[in-house]
Amino acid sequence: MSKFNIDCVLNIDKPKDWTSHDVVAAIRSHFKIKKVGHAGTLDPNATGVLLICLGKATKKASFLTGQKKTYEGTLLLGTTTDTQDIKGKVIKKIKVEKVDTELLSDILEDLTGDISQIPPMYSAVHYKGERLYKLARRGIKVDPEPRKVHIYSIDLLSINIPEISIRVVCSKGTYIRTLADTIGEKLGYGACLKDLRRIQVGNFHIKDSLTLNDVLGTGGGKPHPYNVEIGH
Repeated sequence: MSKFNIDCVLNIDKPKDWTSHDVVAAIRSHFKIKKVGHAGTLDPNATGVLLICLGKATKKASFLTGQKKTYEGTLLLGTTTDTQDIKGKVIKKIKVEKVDTELLSDILEDLTGDISQIPPMYSAVHYKGERLYKLARRGIKVDPEPRKVHIYSIDLLSINIPEISIRVVCSKGTYIRTLADTIGEKLGYGACLKDLRRIQVGNFHIKDSLTLNDVLGTGGGKPHPYNVEIGH
């Protein structure tokens, strides 16, 4: 018998290289229940707070998805990719030797508040009934509609050329990859997102997160979702 209430929200620290669906599938199989979902996707390359709703708590998923989110990310200046993160195909590379800190400060200030973002092609956003990333993989280019999001704050954490680290507090639907790309473009170098960690969703903080090992009781070994039988 699991030590967890089956009708609950689990605050999981998602590991790198796992999709949000991988985490859902592993937990669904472990608890042997059908009703499992997540409240807000994290990219495979990102880590941090991923809220997993079990049983009756799945009714809270849409509410939780709409909560304010906080991220800490590292931007690699001078490198532009087709996915806007480090995992993508490099389409432009420029050597960066210094950053105009005053210009950077102005850019971060200008990007605070209500802004419009065009969802990246490698994303799960629907376009005429199909996911953008599926179109991108087939080499089909489309023009998704811009989306309004709200950036509550962007704080510069560090500069270590060619990298800069920032903390972003934002609304639902914000793509930090796209924000990184925009910052790089405005600096004149281009940029992609190297690392991303979600440290808070609403009142759920990373310091209170559980690892998958905590939840699945796997000890020191990392379970891999593709080796877990998926429940139906």
